[in-house]
Amino acid sequence: MTPVPIRYGARPCSLVVCRGCCCGDGRKNPGTDHAGQLARLREAAAASGGRLAVRTSDCLGPCAQANIVVVQPSTEGRRRGGRAAWVGFTLDEDCLDDILAWTAAGGPGIAPPPATLALQMIDPPKN
Repeated sequence: MTPVPIRYGARPCSLVVCRGCCCGDGRKNPGTDHAGQLARLREAAAASGGRLAVRTSDCLGPCAQANIVVVQPSTEGRRRGGRAAWVGFTLDEDCLDDILAWTAAGGPGIAPPPATLALQMIDPPKN
């Protein structure tokens, strides 16, 4: 996939990684390297040349589907109709591979998500 160039002043595609009460908790999901996953996402953002941003959040709500990652569209993706995609059960490297491949291709509004990732998408919580 060809990376999408960014315009100066434009917001990049970004990942919001839940690290609240359940997400990132080894007691809830033992066997998952939660710290390693977050480090991998941050390393990918650092290497992206500004095309990807990563931040953490307190509890996002759907704890039964932990770990949650919200993929937010870039400025261009939003202009093209992209909306935030909530991905649940992000517990393995294959899922991270899919998220990073999708964001490298442009993310919501620019590129369709990998089919396996689409199966993990969940509805955001109602306010």
